Amino acid sequence: MILNPSILALVLPSLVQTLLVAYAFAICIRIVARWDINSGSELQLGLERRTYLVSTIMNMALTMQLLSLFLFIFTADALHSQLSGAMCAVGSLNANPYGYPVLALKLVNFLLCGVWLVINRVDNRAHDYPLIRPKYRFLQLIAPLILVESVLQLTYFLNLKSRILTTCCGSQFGGEGGTVTASIISLPPATLALIFYGAMLATLAAGIRFLVKSRGAPLFGILSGGALLIGIIAMVALISPYYYELPTHHCPFCILQGDYHYIGYPLYLTLLGGGLSGISCGVLAAFRGPASLKSIIPSTQKHLAVISLALMGVFVLMVSWQLVFSGLRMIGE
Repeated sequence: MILNPSILALVLPSLVQTLLVAYAFAICIRIVARWDINSGSELQLGLERRTYLVSTIMNMALTMQLLSLFLFIFTADALHSQLSGAMCAVGSLNANPYGYPVLALKLVNFLLCGVWLVINRVDNRAHDYPLIRPKYRFLQLIAPLILVESVLQLTYFLNLKSRILTTCCGSQFGGEGGTVTASIISLPPATLALIFYGAMLATLAAGIRFLVKSRGAPLFGILSGGALLIGIIAMVALISPYYYELPTHHCPFCILQGDYHYIGYPLYLTLLGGGLSGISCGVLAAFRGPASLKSIIPSTQKHLAVISLALMGVFVLMVSWQLVFSGLRMIGE
């Protein structure tokens, strides 16, 4: 199964990406240790040239990382037809112990890489590169995670066998049993809706407050992260049944299929994009000290806040439309 075109489209770029990140990691160790912007030495000039190289490499590698999350989900969903008992990506991910760890790590790396790309863009706009050390220390955290993800992903696909009998989403996301998923699904729909809309409204209010008063970016970042987490949980516990019009069907992956017009992709894209933009806005508040960033960071934060609110708003509108006009009624029944 490793020769499947979708799998190769993930594995081969992942190997290239890992090599690029490993090379950049080796360079950034030296940059962090020896960087001195006030020095005119040959060493410093060499480090500055290497900084441009590392920045270019990482922009390409981490952009690939962002795209790989959606390609992995697409591939897992596409492979279900080749696995006994699988009906969607859940069956593919359950086919061996590595599926869900890869997905979780890809999600974490999606957020970390997105934040790094924002920090890198801000730093490159300043004449004295004041965030060189912080961003490369951050890269030293991200690089091992990307390596682990690449190894786990390859292991997952190498151990994916068509003869293996796997489980369907009905058993994974059912409301029975003592699992955390079952406990969340068993909550009253009205309670779930209250938590979901409460989190989204709190994030919206914090974002508008930041745009109007230029204060509260850290709070907006924290709430954006919380809204992202609650949004993902709500997709399983509350939102997806309205697309299936079946109260017992809670799978977060079946909505990626053509039977539901691939609506899952815009839903997850807007949710993840909105959460990432809001989190990045909050993170940048920690770097407003350097004089060269006094105007760069506030303007970047406002752009990120607008993007976050727009994407989250689109996500909430799509969800609300379905909750109102779906043939299923769970709230208030």
